[in-house]
Amino acid sequence: MIFVLLSVLCSVTVAVLLKYAKLQQVSTKQIIVWNYPVAAVLTYFVLEPDLGDIQIGQMPWELYILLAILLPTLFIFIALTIQYTGLVKTEIAQRLSLFIPLMASFVLFSEVITWNKGIGILVGLVAIICSIGWQKGNVKNNNKIGSLLYPLIVFIGMGVIDILFKQIALHQSVPYITAMFVVFLLAIAVAFLFMIYFLAIEKQSFSFKSFGFGIVLGFFNFGNILFYMKAHRAIPDNPSIVFTGMNIGVISIGALVGVLLFKEKLSAINKLGLALSIISVLIITYL
Repeated sequence: MIFVLLSVLCSVTVAVLLKYAKLQQVSTKQIIVWNYPVAAVLTYFVLEPDLGDIQIGQMPWELYILLAILLPTLFIFIALTIQYTGLVKTEIAQRLSLFIPLMASFVLFSEVITWNKGIGILVGLVAIICSIGWQKGNVKNNNKIGSLLYPLIVFIGMGVIDILFKQIALHQSVPYITAMFVVFLLAIAVAFLFMIYFLAIEKQSFSFKSFGFGIVLGFFNFGNILFYMKAHRAIPDNPSIVFTGMNIGVISIGALVGVLLFKEKLSAINKLGLALSIISVLIITYL
């Protein structure tokens, strides 16, 4: 379980870095750009993808390109969600996105829905509504829109990304780690196109602080992936333990960090959403 804990800590640290950077008025958009070269380099040297037997024609390029576009784009929306709604609600939106691939398996792949998964999905959707659906009356209209829209984008986007990675895993002709490395390389290209837009169109100044934050973010983002994979390899016969520990761990520790470190305020209905999000994961996994 040490690998699960390390993965949880890395995941929460990613959100904390984005939150702290925003408080320090450092460009989170530029931070996200620099995260991808670091993640790609670490993937190459630590996970050692097999690039020798790659057959270009057999690779699902449409999936790779779509993921390369979605990853940095959604990362920007995660940063916006942290800004508008706080760390706690952002982590809930990310973790409960697991229901998107579950629903897709029933709708698109004709899997039979079981009662526990159906109840778990309903509880999870109620948790999302409770977590983000009520805002104080003195919040400005643009903040109200952001506090509702951005978590929903993260919720749906993370679920779509999960589906795409699962589809990539089905292509046995390309090892999963190799495919992930290729996606990171393509994501670098997309991220640098974003950087050109930030500098040329939005007229942002190049930020060396963002570069430094981006390197650190890349290490923790990669650490999250690495330790999650190690956890599954260490407990191969009980993937539900890893799944549950990761999702509940991120929601719980993220909530503690958000409330204690950043003094985020949760209403009673938000707290209910937090509790329901944990219950929904347990229902999906163990009932």
